[in-house]
Amino acid sequence: MKLGIITAAWFAALISFNCWSTTILNAPPESVSVNDKFVFYSHGYIVEGVDPKPVNTKNGWGVYDFPAVKQALSDKSYTLIAHHRAKNTDPFAYAYELNKQVRELVEKGVSAKNITLIGFSRGAFISAVASDKLSDLEINTVILAGCGGLSSSKHSDIKVFGHVLSVYEQSDRAQSCAALDKRSTQTRSFNEIMINTGLEHGAFYRPMNEWVTPVKAWVKAHMGR
Repeated sequence: MKLGIITAAWFAALISFNCWSTTILNAPPESVSVNDKFVFYSHGYIVEGVDPKPVNTKNGWGVYDFPAVKQALSDKSYTLIAHHRAKNTDPFAYAYELNKQVRELVEKGVSAKNITLIGFSRGAFISAVASDKLSDLEINTVILAGCGGLSSSKHSDIKVFGHVLSVYEQSDRAQSCAALDKRSTQTRSFNEIMINTGLEHGAFYRPMNEWVTPVKAWVKAHMGR
């Protein structure tokens, strides 16, 4: 399987900057419509706990602005669900909860094609595990700087399904998801984008246009497909 390359012009033609009337929730709503669309965002490990804006001083990546990232990823065309995980949350247990939440939405009539998982770093690992558990539904998945662990032999059994987008930073240790793409033989599409900000993992700590713009364009283009 070959990674698809997406051009900047394609994104420019699709992206909408009109984000008023957006909805951001901590969990899926009880009442839904069959036409509703949902995006789940899973944050990185550093945010686990009680502080929504923790600071990484060890690597110099600065503030992880979880509230700002949520706001930037929200859109009037879908409901964004972004739960603040507790400290030391087990990633596999949380992936199982994501799996349950998605299945409950589908049972209520929401199309699986209108559900997307987005995750950064630890959140990307969680999203990939959830995608693996949801192989029969083929929801869409976006992996942000998450293939450091997913590319290791320790987790070589994890596969993703449906339409998949990988975004990574050139200066980061977490690089291409080519290995994940190679073993995920039943995806509907697998595209990858490399950004170049020089900020390593910290590029995803804040809502930078370099990754937010293409991610939102891709999500909206693949909803319902």
